[in-house]
Amino acid sequence: MPKISAPTLSQQRQWRRSQLMDAAASIALEDGAHRVSVATVATRAGLSRTSFYEYFASSSDIVAELITEELESFSAFLEEKVRDVTEPIQAISIWVSSSLEYVADGRHLLAKALSAIEISRDQSAVIGMAHRKMLLSLSGPLAKLGVDDIAQALSLIHSATQSATTRIESGADSAREIENTRNFIVAGISTLSRG
Repeated sequence: MPKISAPTLSQQRQWRRSQLMDAAASIALEDGAHRVSVATVATRAGLSRTSFYEYFASSSDIVAELITEELESFSAFLEEKVRDVTEPIQAISIWVSSSLEYVADGRHLLAKALSAIEISRDQSAVIGMAHRKMLLSLSGPLAKLGVDDIAQALSLIHSATQSATTRIESGADSAREIENTRNFIVAGISTLSRG
């Protein structure tokens, strides 16, 4: 049994879990997501394969958790960007620019690398919820604008930002892509607004 180096057993377990997640993230970024396996993660973390299973049921479980954690961090970043913005169009504009700058800066590379790994339907559902949560900070501004079908507006914004993300990742000029996408979304939302 590994020596306990944290003050409590609970803290030790959390520390070991974090070690495994850090190892999986490093492997995905350095060697590619296809190299994330129970054996490689356990070895990188300095644990046995058996110890890995005390924390995660499979390599896809650790991948799903890493993606969810990354999306939650991204969501918190976007919420912070628009939290104090009272003008709805400005909030939407800032959200779009910030989300695409996050992509252009490479801060989403871990989630992108890991998304190539096959995961269960349940894990996909959790990740889908985390994706949708990223858009929630736009619900208030859309409601203030008088948009009737907020779900549709969020879907359209998501589609446009996903398209821009793909183009940025493919080497398109990120500044131009961000500006064009922001202008496109703002103009489109304005047509859905009653205000």
